[in-house]
Amino acid sequence: MDLLQPIIKPYAWGSREALARLQGRVSPSPGPEAELWMGAHPAGPSVLVRDGRTRTLTDVVSEAPERELGAECVARFGSRLPFLLKVLAAEQPLSIQVHPDRRQAEAACKSQAGEGAPDGPCADDWPKPELLCALSPFEVLAGFRTREEAAAVLDGLGLADLAPVTALLTAGTDDSALTRALRTLLEWPADRQGAFVAAVVDACVVKADEPGAYADAYGAVVRMAEHHPGDLGLVASLLMRHQVVDMGQALYMPAGGLHAYVRGFGVEVMAASDNVLRAGLTSKAVNVPELLRIVDPTVRVPVVKPRTVDGNPRTEVFGCPAEEFALFRTAVTAEAVPLLPPVGPRVALCAAGEALLRGSGGEVLGLRAGASCFLPDSDRGITVEGAGILFVAGTGFQAHL
Repeated sequence: MDLLQPIIKPYAWGSREALARLQGRVSPSPGPEAELWMGAHPAGPSVLVRDGRTRTLTDVVSEAPERELGAECVARFGSRLPFLLKVLAAEQPLSIQVHPDRRQAEAACKSQAGEGAPDGPCADDWPKPELLCALSPFEVLAGFRTREEAAAVLDGLGLADLAPVTALLTAGTDDSALTRALRTLLEWPADRQGAFVAAVVDACVVKADEPGAYADAYGAVVRMAEHHPGDLGLVASLLMRHQVVDMGQALYMPAGGLHAYVRGFGVEVMAASDNVLRAGLTSKAVNVPELLRIVDPTVRVPVVKPRTVDGNPRTEVFGCPAEEFALFRTAVTAEAVPLLPPVGPRVALCAAGEALLRGSGGEVLGLRAGASCFLPDSDRGITVEGAGILFVAGTGFQAHL
């Protein structure tokens, strides 16, 4: 069991208080802190001390992959930790984005290699599904609305410029009409974009203060416009389902699902990939053509309620089909219970209170709120006790064990 030194990502959309409070540091922090990374991702591997030596988790895994990950994990994913555990603290909206599936990512990377273009749309040949568990009410844009609802949201603004987009939605007979509507908005003529976005935002200001089914969605556009003025993503967001994920529930982001985080605090686990295609609400590079090729309008981005694990009523798992990861949550008490999952590589995070982990050989590791550790496959039979909340990320294909 290795205590981790996680990496803090200081993206501009982050909070100056949430991560500092979680880790018991002085709040507010000197600058925005957006993500806390716990894993072996090459863009921010965690650090640990083993046998008196300070190492990155990436180095530890690469030197003995079967000991650290287990033979089954290596056979499936190779010598890399297949997931990354994060804590997200979003005070400003993140980009509208989509992720490719494994087949799409592999094909794109193969094509890029053949064309000698390493800086193509895919950063690697992995998919990037994600699961976000809310530690506070988390506002999101997740998947497309139905065609009928999207048309009603746009119609509600009473703008003539939106009439052709509404016509696309109402004339369509399947969900491909949603992609055509998204294309129309994201490819709005450059010389008219500023006036168009301003008119939509102004209309949303009025509608956000009126009673109605979509007032919250209009209000979200107004708030996002403070951070991304003139961005076509503000208009495109009206095609997406606006919702607030309750504390303790999770949102699963499958491949092809259009989504954006708006604001909130939560634990996220994702496949260890950098494949992100963005369409707006960002200062980073956007790739509208590739996003439109990858996006799947039938993906609905479901809210996931945890289910209790058989034989361990204090541990819940957030079920999702990703083979790269699974997320468990245990309400830790003074009575020791087996830590789940029991096998494979695992990263544990104490989200509140404290947790005491005991290995089968008698070793003990204590975690306070905000602290995390890596548990190799070779260390099995671990129990946990204390008083707090413990999240554990493991591999999805081993989650049933």
